[in-house]
Amino acid sequence: MGTSFRQYFKIVPALTEELKREAYRVRHSVYCEDLQFESSRSDGFEIDEYDAHSLHLLIRSINNDTFIGCTRIIRPSSNSNDRRLPFEKTCAQTLDRSIIDPSRLPADKIGEVSRLAVIAAFRRRKGEKNHPINISEEDFSTGPMMRFPYIPLSLYIGTIELARIHDIRVLFMLTEERLASHFSRLGAQLEPIGAPVEHRGLRFPSMVEINSIISNMRPIFRPLYQAIAEDIKAELEKKNH
Repeated sequence: MGTSFRQYFKIVPALTEELKREAYRVRHSVYCEDLQFESSRSDGFEIDEYDAHSLHLLIRSINNDTFIGCTRIIRPSSNSNDRRLPFEKTCAQTLDRSIIDPSRLPADKIGEVSRLAVIAAFRRRKGEKNHPINISEEDFSTGPMMRFPYIPLSLYIGTIELARIHDIRVLFMLTEERLASHFSRLGAQLEPIGAPVEHRGLRFPSMVEINSIISNMRPIFRPLYQAIAEDIKAELEKKNH
């Protein structure tokens, strides 16, 4: 699976401002133009106040030589008195802090997955038009995989590896129920941490521990994880040199 993935795609951490702008461009295409969740911007970039303290990730199509998807991990702001992650604000009334209380965890060990997006041309399968990203049940079969499942799966796996590299122990997310269940197909079960809220449709707050999802990852996905981890490591080393 890792070899096949590399024939078509590459995961790239957005380590420069130029690469971050590529992520903002993808987000504008999906969130502003396609889904109209956000207002269109004249510069074609979808940017918000969380980007300055986020880790950004891209996926590039080898054949098209263009970036086709992105995601980010929002980290608590160190420049504000309000260090809450976005989901804590959205779920202020529904979060069950008896399960986990983000405010009691070390700020440098937590993050929130956000802005998962794939451009329209690479997610146009039945039922995907009105969603920023998708995985279907057949994508988890052991047979030959189409090119499309690699995109969301690799973004998920890349996000996990990016968190691990930065010593983030717990990732939170606010997702549609179907995406939460699909994410858990990697091996580690997402844990619900509160009642759902209305946020561009019904969204469920949940969490996953990075060490758990890596150690429990299904064997079928390990070659893909290894390939993505190697690519991310190579990009980080390139930047450091």
